[in-house]
Amino acid sequence: MKEKNNESRRQFVKNSTLSSMAILLGSPVVFGAHLTSDIRPIGLSITDWNELPGKSNDLKVLNDRPINAETPAHLLNDALTPNDLFFVRNNGIPPKNVNAQSWTLTFEGESAKRKISYTIAELKSRFKTHTLNLTLECGGNGRSEYNPPAKGNQWTTGAIGCAAWTGVLLKDVLADVGIKSDAVYIGYYGEDSHLSGDPDKNSISRGVPIAKALESESMIAWSMNGQELPILNGYPLRLVFGGYPASCSGKWLSKIVIRNRVHDGQKMEGKSYRIPCDPVAPGAKVADEDMCIIERMPVKSLITYPKSGAMIKKGKKLPLQGQAWTSADSITKVEYSIDFGVTWTACQVSSVSNKYQWHRFVAEVDLPQKGYYEVWARATDSDDIRQPIILPGWNPKGYLNNACHRIAVKVV
Repeated sequence: MKEKNNESRRQFVKNSTLSSMAILLGSPVVFGAHLTSDIRPIGLSITDWNELPGKSNDLKVLNDRPINAETPAHLLNDALTPNDLFFVRNNGIPPKNVNAQSWTLTFEGESAKRKISYTIAELKSRFKTHTLNLTLECGGNGRSEYNPPAKGNQWTTGAIGCAAWTGVLLKDVLADVGIKSDAVYIGYYGEDSHLSGDPDKNSISRGVPIAKALESESMIAWSMNGQELPILNGYPLRLVFGGYPASCSGKWLSKIVIRNRVHDGQKMEGKSYRIPCDPVAPGAKVADEDMCIIERMPVKSLITYPKSGAMIKKGKKLPLQGQAWTSADSITKVEYSIDFGVTWTACQVSSVSNKYQWHRFVAEVDLPQKGYYEVWARATDSDDIRQPIILPGWNPKGYLNNACHRIAVKVV
């Protein structure tokens, strides 16, 4: 009997591996059943062959198992990031052959007044539908700039995007479920499978404090920019929490637990999505108990036009465009500098339709003579917090880099 169970487990792992290979390669692995465990398709090693389902080949792939891909800064110039250009940050293998009609979302937990499941159709019919423009950013965005290097995907600036998400407010559904007075956190579970293929392991299961879950901008979403969610961004159902690390916005959402303590799911403990509670020297060893959970994301901005390396003729003004975002109520100011931070000039900053939407900024920049320039940008938010010019405090996992973005420009 034990031998039969082991054989079933091996077959499950092999089938899961073939399914994940098909997703990564963009097509079925013909004769994949003949592959032995020590042979990996050479196509999975070709990092410049993106072919990600529903995604532009302009995305830069950082990792193919799991899939992680960022958007070049100059492709983030739209007010809302197109679905095919929205970054991908996955921890496991997306589910295959999803049936949205039969998909259910279950609520339970120590602090839930009842256990209940909803189909997507029931969520749509029983609760008011909302569309909000919300920015999501990976907590490790900008990790590549840290020195000494921090472990993890070496994101530059492109693990960020802002989309119009359609769904229901999490607080409305939680009110229907019922929340006990001792609730302090919610946690999520998705249907992505662990890289090992072990069905008993979760690839990620994070969450947020109950106060964040009850915000008017916290959503259960089924649509992105008026279309179904891309499979790599959580189809058919996901959470969206603006202002918090994107890892909190669980994809392929199938269960939410209401907890009477801080959620202890996969990637909630150790050093995952945590920074030192107190500043440390670069390269320092930090004990797990001295690491604190990341909640609010820092104020930040990104120059999206022109692309770094632009050339402009002397006497012409440089049209500068970009995006700025924060976990505070709003962005109050964006400035640019062309003299390495000695002086700063204000940009025009757009208003937004809701909290956690990024603000667009524009300016016309005078470059006085021929030569090489760097254009720097920095944002200030409604909490009167301003981006640092240089890298913020080092941490072991390279989180929360919000140093000023800069581009190179040459006047000829």
